[in-house]
Amino acid sequence: MEDREEIREMYRQYWRYMIAKDTEGLRRLMAKDYRLRHMTGVTQSADSFLKGLRDGTFNYYEAEHDSIEVTVDGERASMIGQSRVLAAVYGGGKMRWRLQGTFTLQKEAGVWKFTGSRASTY
Repeated sequence: MEDREEIREMYRQYWRYMIAKDTEGLRRLMAKDYRLRHMTGVTQSADSFLKGLRDGTFNYYEAEHDSIEVTVDGERASMIGQSRVLAAVYGGGKMRWRLQGTFTLQKEAGVWKFTGSRASTY
């Protein structure tokens, strides 16, 4: 599979794992030092974010993808995914969000891994 399509599929898989609360699956997609920056400005390590997914701080129910744009530069890549997501976070009720994830990636031993992401709305 071509790199750009492989990364697009990673993004789709990322959301399937988020909805299923499959933290082991998500962790396999992430580099060891992965960092997530929420739209609130809070930055979390992968382990901290995954703990929040497990304990119900973050709950995802559906994700419909509007756009997945990928740029590859050798062993590094960037991706912007735009998805309409049904979620309940930080104790709030279910809401539909237009979430944009701006991801960085790097190949590790020939396998693409997310190295970081920044969430915003679109």
